[in-house]
Amino acid sequence: MPGKTRDDLRADCSRCFALCCVVPAFSASSDFAADKPPGTPCTNLRPDFRCSIHDRLRERGFPGCTVYDCFGAGQKVAQVTFGGRDWRQAPEEAERMFAVFPVVRDLHELLWYLHHAANLPGAAEVHTGLERAFAETEQLTLGEPGALLAVDVAAHRRKVNALLVRASELVRGKQEKVNLRGEDLIGRDFRKADLTAANLRGTRLLGADLRGAVLRLADLTGADLRGADLRGADLSSTLFLTQAQLDAARGDQSTRIPETLARPAHWTRSTST
Repeated sequence: MPGKTRDDLRADCSRCFALCCVVPAFSASSDFAADKPPGTPCTNLRPDFRCSIHDRLRERGFPGCTVYDCFGAGQKVAQVTFGGRDWRQAPEEAERMFAVFPVVRDLHELLWYLHHAANLPGAAEVHTGLERAFAETEQLTLGEPGALLAVDVAAHRRKVNALLVRASELVRGKQEKVNLRGEDLIGRDFRKADLTAANLRGTRLLGADLRGAVLRLADLTGADLRGADLRGADLSSTLFLTQAQLDAARGDQSTRIPETLARPAHWTRSTST
């Protein structure tokens, strides 16, 4: 599993049947301009499985769509699990396809974390275990629909998470200065804070002010960064930071991000103040 993120762990909408636009439910809010029940196509979905407002989702009130990441599960379900049959041409498969998608999506998210951890030099002690867990998880994603629906994702996640936590501990070592795991820090002021090697797993940082903060080697697994201000922050070596987390936050050209991730198009060009 060497190198940058594998292509099969990146969403490829051209090989999917818009499963993320059909399967999840959402309610009218600041993230979505309308209600949508589960298993129902979004009203913006075109017959060719493309979004009719893809280039202006934020302007039309659907920023939630821009930060969703299936980690490549969409094309796996569409092309592998169901062999290229889509839910419109094969409506008899729709129910199973919609049920399988969230299972594979959760497994692909675990694959992304495992791949990231296995490429951390400081976690060499658990690399073999991580690679074994990756192979086991990948094998689960290749199952038939019935087998996938029988997977105990929660139990598998607990087993994998123990390895990921250990990898994080090894990399951060004795440098950890702050442990805010799972804390509710909505809107908190962390301007220019030194959060080097901090434990921020599952921390709720919605709208938090992190301008100029140092987050090198901080563990951001599952942290909620919606609306967080990252202008001028240093996330260059942050652990387990996903593209979706960056996309949900605010930043600018002065924000330092990992080389494996892309600077969100909506980030401003101004520098932090």
